Amino acid sequence: MAAVTRGSFSVFRRLLSQQYRRRCFRLQSFRCEQSLQPVAFRFDRNLQMFNSRALHTATVSRGPIVQFKLSDIGEGIMEVTVKEWYVKEGDKVSQFDSICEVQSDKASVTITSRYDGVIRRLYYDVDATALVGKPLVDIETESSTEVIQEEDVVETPAMAREEHTHQEIKGHKTQATPAVRRLAMENNIKLSEVVGTGKDGRILKEDILNFLAKQTGAILPPAPFQEIQTPPPAAPSAAAAARPVSAPAAIKLPPAMPKPVFTGKDVTEPLKGFHKAMVKTMTAALKIPHFGYCDEVDLTRLVALRAELKSIAAGRGVTLSYMPFFIKAASLGLLHFPILNASVDEGCQNITYKASHNIGLAMDTAQGLLVPNVKNVQLLSVFEIAQELNRLQALGAAGQLGTADLSGGTFSLSNIGSIGGTYAKPVILPPEVAIGALGKIQILPRFDAKGQVVRAHIMNVSWSADHRIIDGATMCRFSNLWREYLENPASMVLDLK
Repeated sequence: MAAVTRGSFSVFRRLLSQQYRRRCFRLQSFRCEQSLQPVAFRFDRNLQMFNSRALHTATVSRGPIVQFKLSDIGEGIMEVTVKEWYVKEGDKVSQFDSICEVQSDKASVTITSRYDGVIRRLYYDVDATALVGKPLVDIETESSTEVIQEEDVVETPAMAREEHTHQEIKGHKTQATPAVRRLAMENNIKLSEVVGTGKDGRILKEDILNFLAKQTGAILPPAPFQEIQTPPPAAPSAAAAARPVSAPAAIKLPPAMPKPVFTGKDVTEPLKGFHKAMVKTMTAALKIPHFGYCDEVDLTRLVALRAELKSIAAGRGVTLSYMPFFIKAASLGLLHFPILNASVDEGCQNITYKASHNIGLAMDTAQGLLVPNVKNVQLLSVFEIAQELNRLQALGAAGQLGTADLSGGTFSLSNIGSIGGTYAKPVILPPEVAIGALGKIQILPRFDAKGQVVRAHIMNVSWSADHRIIDGATMCRFSNLWREYLENPASMVLDLK
């Protein structure tokens, strides 16, 4: 009986479609009768609600409305928080136009359009949780067979996981599908290095494979980061040039603190984004038995060396801090103690010694604690590390660090001294096995080789190591070597590659 009913409905729908086309064509032939055209328009809009492929071939005044879904952004992420909408209902968009910014527990991602059309519906408010695979917006697209057929394929459940929604990780101005991004990440390739041969410079899978074919060696060096160089400092103005040298510099006032607001009420809100990721990471870190070790480092010679090189780096458009030296010294030490650049599996049955030194730097941002990492430090110079740090710090301040910058770390340093404090107890970031916390640099009295009291630039360092696989002697020897490189920075030249 159900089959007969479905057959009858199919015949009725076919007859109705034929009558609709004949009526539309008949009305179009009577151009002189203006009163008939509004009737045809209303009839057309009502019939457009039928979900039938036969109606797709009809001549309609509005294009089909496509449900633009949130596709897989990798890393097993199933939900994100909508942080900002760049469009509103009624706005016209083109392919690759930014639609919104979403934030997962790993990175911020900008979602871009894959269609030309008009936004008809936003499914989520700001700070709402959006689910992967669910509609994000409705877009009224141009009425073309190509668009309709493409969306028919996307809505097929078996093909939903292969939906090629164009998305870009903020900070990487590239156009590529999630599958291409995953292929690049697995092969340690920065998309900014690859020349796209697709439409509007879009990077295709073939472009990644061709790029791989030109490379030699398993570890690929990072890009020279030419696109992130900041312009050199501006020339001093005439007023500044005329100012006497002996004039005291203007006092830099500390940033104004926002006035606290006391409401007198308890506020409860769910943990989202990076805060939720911190809960997950620190819960895993609690299972690791931490071994702590502290020491002090005399940076007097490094302070003098950095003062000489700072202006040279500034002339190349790069701000040179002490961190590039700390990171490079750590990499040189990891070459002698590779167990500190390793990871263990969940059951602590196997250890993997990492070939790349992807050294992370803990950053205090408006979004919370983030730890982006500098890839392949063992292949970089101090200047190249400074370039990459400038890029990461700029993205961190803007809240635009991508998944590629935040994943893949093998060893971490936390510069807690930039805020204050001398000692800390850093927590290991799984699956890493060691981390160091750097205190502030203080000018303190110390004895020189002749027994004379001198001014010295002293910094304290606090190490934490996974005591399941790293013993205290190994951590101590690594710290001594790292300290030696920094106290005698000229010795680093002998081991630089």
